[in-house]
Amino acid sequence: MGYVNDNEMAKDLCQETFVAVFQQLPKFRQESNIGTWIYRIATNICLRQIHVEKRMPKNELPYQIKDISEKDHKIEQEMMTDFLYQCISELPELERIIISLELEDMKQKEIAEVVGISAANVRVKIHRIKEKLTEKFTNYEN
Repeated sequence: MGYVNDNEMAKDLCQETFVAVFQQLPKFRQESNIGTWIYRIATNICLRQIHVEKRMPKNELPYQIKDISEKDHKIEQEMMTDFLYQCISELPELERIIISLELEDMKQKEIAEVVGISAANVRVKIHRIKEKLTEKFTNYEN
């Protein structure tokens, strides 16, 4: 979702990832954690899809935020979740990968292995990404 901001597309990419993992499993060299390897396959598939969409962009209208009652709270939460994924999808690739892994509760040391930077740098980047996302949410609410 952090890459494509579209439920159906995310499901398709997930399925494509599992097919690719199954096909590539004999080539897994066990030089890294299997989760790290699978995540990299998923990332590559998502980035390839983004590249294809940039060549053939879709025109979609943005969400209109209105005053909502208590019974519409669930809809508001879904919209905020969608907005979060939209904001994440607008981040640079490295930041998208880092925050997506952080949201999946991956340890920062493992994130560092996936992206090829130090764990300390991962902590700094996560802090800065959260600041960016907080700023976008503040602007979203106004």
